[in-house]
Amino acid sequence: MLKFTLSTKILAPFTVAILFAFAARAAETNTPTPKETTDMKPTLVEEDIVTITTPDGIIVIKLDVIKCPKHSENFKKLVKDGFYDGTTFHRVIPGFMIQGGDPKSKNADDRGSHGTGGPGYTIPAEIGNKHKRGTVSAARLGDEGNPKRDSSGSQFFICVTETAFLDGQYSAFGEVIEGMDVADKIVAKPRDPRDNPKAPVTIQAKLGRPKN
Repeated sequence: MLKFTLSTKILAPFTVAILFAFAARAAETNTPTPKETTDMKPTLVEEDIVTITTPDGIIVIKLDVIKCPKHSENFKKLVKDGFYDGTTFHRVIPGFMIQGGDPKSKNADDRGSHGTGGPGYTIPAEIGNKHKRGTVSAARLGDEGNPKRDSSGSQFFICVTETAFLDGQYSAFGEVIEGMDVADKIVAKPRDPRDNPKAPVTIQAKLGRPKN
């Protein structure tokens, strides 16, 4: 807001009129139109939301397209292509996380290979977000063979509790906005010595929110 502290005893009436006309014009010029205001606000489009359907219910994820654009776009592309459909949450650790996204997990007869597959490429690290309960982050190879901390092309995990020790280590690119109770059910599944649920927890993924 423009504020004037000029005295009308010093300024001629004509000058006062000009100044107040200028102020009114400046205020009109600086006031954004509704369209400008809308355009300036970041909008969340439906494609920034992913719904994962499992036998235990749905998990809805919001992607961080601002801080993690490469991971978000890759995740959306794989979802569009149906890459995740039929894969499983192949690794579950109570008090920690559930992990999925490996195309090899579609083969229930070769459980030993689960967790070793991907689309054949990696994603440059976009490290910065915190790992809280509900955080969706990208899996990756260890530092020894991956000093740049590039992410797996498809594998991801969902934290079921705060895991601050992962901050600065992994690219957290989204958060669960609905269905953490489902993640809690999945992480509690009976599992084999490799932490793979004995009964496969399959995934179907699509862009957008679940339809009623």
